[in-house]
Amino acid sequence: MASLCLNSLPVPPSSHPRKLTETSLSSSSSSLLFVNNNNHSSGASLKPIVVSGSPPTFVSAPGRRILAVGDLHGDLKQARSALQMAGVLSCSDGQDLWTGGESVLVQLGDILDRGEDEIAIMSLLRSLDKQAKAHGGAVFQVNGNHETMNVEGDFRYVESGGFDECIDFLEYINGSNSKDDWEETFTGWVDVSEKWKDNRTMSRNYWGPLNLVKRQKGVIARSILFRPGGLLANELARHAVVLKVNDWVFCHGGLLPHHVAYGIERMNNEVSKWMRGLHENENTLKIPFIATRGYDSVVWNRLYSRDTPELVDYQTKQVCSILEQTLQAVGAKAMVVGHTPQTIGVNCKYNCSIWRIDVGMSSGVLNSRPEVLEIIDNEARIIRSKRDRHSELQAAAYT
Repeated sequence: MASLCLNSLPVPPSSHPRKLTETSLSSSSSSLLFVNNNNHSSGASLKPIVVSGSPPTFVSAPGRRILAVGDLHGDLKQARSALQMAGVLSCSDGQDLWTGGESVLVQLGDILDRGEDEIAIMSLLRSLDKQAKAHGGAVFQVNGNHETMNVEGDFRYVESGGFDECIDFLEYINGSNSKDDWEETFTGWVDVSEKWKDNRTMSRNYWGPLNLVKRQKGVIARSILFRPGGLLANELARHAVVLKVNDWVFCHGGLLPHHVAYGIERMNNEVSKWMRGLHENENTLKIPFIATRGYDSVVWNRLYSRDTPELVDYQTKQVCSILEQTLQAVGAKAMVVGHTPQTIGVNCKYNCSIWRIDVGMSSGVLNSRPEVLEIIDNEARIIRSKRDRHSELQAAAYT
């Protein structure tokens, strides 16, 4: 697309400065590292969350504390650590409990691949969403490129343990006493997945990751679950590829002006229908290209996540201009993306118009310590472990 061909773009006009304040904070400022588990408002209950679109596309969540978590890639332990750090999860007596009150949690996709607890993480987030709604909060997810790849049948990045989990999960749902109640069955998987894994590895029939017969069985199980219309493809179809919560837009790779012109809700609907396998015949089942395929699609785009030293000043101005055009078109103050691991941790660029929050926390990526982006009253800051000793932290207030 022309929007990404930097050399073909005209020099952007000078833009008016954004009304925000950006501060770099010493890592000793512990008040920015940890937050209260309760909702930030005191006393009065907040107005209800209003969701527009199916899958959810536009969300009005007045007064809510918003938490954004990046790529998880099948690492349940790190996922739990991130959610506990965000103050929305308590793990006690073997139960995963929502402790976020009326907060809103947004997970930026790429739950799948590179790890062996992918379905367990999906189950956990679905369970937390159910609990959150009972307390006036919510959990939202956006699909990433690894979700769309699996629905396409592209299993290049699936770990052997990921295939094994698919085999276990199919056996689990077939033997479940509540298999007619999908939500109950699905949310229960996270509670028993570790036991299934232990039983599998201790079994005499467990042959290890290199056995071709077992691998074929795993591929078949995964195909059944993730093919368009499959149980887990339908679960992914509940989520958008672009989500706007209040004045913030969330997506996995990055939103561009031509995506907005095409229509955010239209893209979400098309991806959802494709994942559900809703089509008149096989010839009409088309993969939504603008959202899921190509280097500048919503789930693959890395334009905003390239390190600034890679770009000359002219290109940096062009990227900044594209970002500003996109935010203006969608009516947002800032964008939050994952997809590209940030070795320096969660950070913002381009006058803090973009937050990059994929820190590669999964053991299958960088095994970094989790970090979370917190947004309260249009003020964004990073939640990070005290053990990290980065020289500075970023925070920004938007008006």
